[in-house]
Amino acid sequence: MDPTMERTRSVLSYLMPLIQSECPALHDFLLRSEVGCIFALSWLITWYGHVLSDFHQVLRLYDFFLASHPLMPVYCAAQMVLMREREVLQCDCDMASVHQLLSRIPSNFPYETLISRTHSFFQRRPPSQLERQTSLQRLKSISAASFRSLQISSAQQRPDSVLRQQVAPPSDVLPARSPNTLVKLAVWGISASLGAAALAVTQTALEWGPDLLLGLF
Repeated sequence: MDPTMERTRSVLSYLMPLIQSECPALHDFLLRSEVGCIFALSWLITWYGHVLSDFHQVLRLYDFFLASHPLMPVYCAAQMVLMREREVLQCDCDMASVHQLLSRIPSNFPYETLISRTHSFFQRRPPSQLERQTSLQRLKSISAASFRSLQISSAQQRPDSVLRQQVAPPSDVLPARSPNTLVKLAVWGISASLGAAALAVTQTALEWGPDLLLGLF
């Protein structure tokens, strides 16, 4: 996995232009809802592996992606949204409603139809035709780029995190561990090891016979 989200953000930038090329009305609805592309982030990172319940469907998609262009997963995501156009347009035009709808893939989704339409979609709209639109999308959209920052910020603002920060003493007042303490710990560890070794020898001698034990001591 890459250390940053840069390449994933670049792939995600194709999603909205692809939807716009096939259905401008759906594209405008998604823009008004301000849902962004985060709903498809996990699809692309795991190739739908963690959102599908049927293992055979996962393998089928993996075969399709491995034998296709590297951008095929985002074409698949766009086609999946297009195939659910009616559902999307019927829900409330707000981020929470649209995100909840799109992030949950129906269990009876026709994946063979999805693969067939995605392949045709790619041939109809190759990436070279979308370069200008995707460049604009990367400049306008900060959703994917700020995803990690949003996670960190949200975690730091959780009530338990805030309480821990308030209760924890400053680092400059924490007592430093002195060298004497470390020496004592080392001596204690060596003594414990020697004691365990002596006990093991004694037990072995008892098994062999008391005469041997008397000879040792």
